[in-house]
Amino acid sequence: MMNRAQLNQMFDLSGRVAVVTGGSRGIGKAIAGGFAAAGAKVVIASRKAEACNAVAAEINQAGGEALAVPTHLGDLAALENLVAATIGRFGALDILVNNAANALALPVGQITPEAFDKSISVNLRGPLFLVQYALPHLQKSKHASVINVISAGVFTSAQYVGLYTAGKAGLRTMTRTMAHELAPQNIRVNAIAPGTVDTDMVRNNDEAAQAAMRDASPLKRMAAPDEMIGMALYLASDAGSFATGQTFIVDGGLTTS
Repeated sequence: MMNRAQLNQMFDLSGRVAVVTGGSRGIGKAIAGGFAAAGAKVVIASRKAEACNAVAAEINQAGGEALAVPTHLGDLAALENLVAATIGRFGALDILVNNAANALALPVGQITPEAFDKSISVNLRGPLFLVQYALPHLQKSKHASVINVISAGVFTSAQYVGLYTAGKAGLRTMTRTMAHELAPQNIRVNAIAPGTVDTDMVRNNDEAAQAAMRDASPLKRMAAPDEMIGMALYLASDAGSFATGQTFIVDGGLTTS
């Protein structure tokens, strides 16, 4: 029978290196902090250097170990640099969390080619190429895990947010594809599909839209970003060692209501 120490060990990330994109705020910041608390060395990647540095400093001051690498997910050269900086500092890459997103939302009839390219480059192309750049290092890891943060919206009509959700739906498909193709190399790939979470992305909507998003689930509330840590930690740790190719929905019951 498993004892408490063995149970805790299942969720321990000590000695592992995790890259979290979109790690300067919201869900990404919460996951990065949670991973650091579990013992991982964490790389904070986001567009704004000041925000990345602030989160890394917070983790370091709390006794963890973090590196800030300003990165735009739509810039492939920046993604290569992110991997290189991670290896240069920590010498390994075990966990990759594709959390950064472009929230651009336009109704059908108003979607421009420029908007389409901007959205897809961050929500689908960037995560895919980041995994490919990280692949040689993930192949060397004994605990390789890729976590793609998508959206519960992929299971809805995604009215008025179809552009954003299309990229996330594509990333869900790539999650399954990567999981099957990379399984022989012992690299697990899963997705988390959050519902409405209290983040800047949600707060940028007007109050009526926020209320509609909040009340759409049976729980009738937004999730706190920290409520995404548990699922991410499960998928990154040995606790989730037999899970791959799956999308784990954390949406307050939204998609079953």
